[in-house]
Amino acid sequence: MAEGVKLHESWKAPLAPQFDSPYMADLKRFLLDEKARGRRIFPKGSEYFRALDLTPLDKVRVVILGQDPYHGEGQAHGLCFSVRPGVRTPPSLVNIYKEIESDLGIRPAQHGFLEHWAGQGVLLLNSVLTVQMGQAASHRDRGWEKFTDAIIRLVNDKPDQVVFLLWGAYAQRKAAFVDTSRHLVLKAPHPSPLSAHNGFFGCRHFSQANAFLESKGLPPIDWALPADPLAASEPQR
Repeated sequence: MAEGVKLHESWKAPLAPQFDSPYMADLKRFLLDEKARGRRIFPKGSEYFRALDLTPLDKVRVVILGQDPYHGEGQAHGLCFSVRPGVRTPPSLVNIYKEIESDLGIRPAQHGFLEHWAGQGVLLLNSVLTVQMGQAASHRDRGWEKFTDAIIRLVNDKPDQVVFLLWGAYAQRKAAFVDTSRHLVLKAPHPSPLSAHNGFFGCRHFSQANAFLESKGLPPIDWALPADPLAASEPQR
């Protein structure tokens, strides 16, 4: 898709039919044309699949779905809700931290860099993986949604159980096909300041996710982020 793209080996064969598909060829042409017009695209090409590179398919234990990458300078780096070190924590992530503190007693991190979660098996997946700078939702309906649907299906088909945290109507519609007889699907309003008070606060998804994982003999997620944002957990290779 782009020069220097990084993608964990565990995803390559399962996603090969998607990469070889006509819609993906169309998407690649669209992105190349946008760049040729001088439009800046976030995140950078090597980070389009950062979520998949940090969280191998066989290690996925929790899925959190977002919509589009952040479109501001220096924010997006390939993980939903996450921003680069040194960037102000976005409002929705501030509310996520508030719920984690209420639920688990973990004090909010002073940064918004979530690679520590990704390295533990939390797939932080946006529905659309690129955006034009300053233009929210500018790359919707170009093919990314088909690609990320295929990713969710792969996780749904895993032999081990997974927790899906679906915040907001968009995420809930996108993952509506997930097998709730096998996986734990937790739903709540989006953590945006516009909707968090309608049921995101108090949802206790983080403790419920860990209780489910432990009940299946799996280690819980350490939702406490390191004080140093660059001390993130790398995936097992």
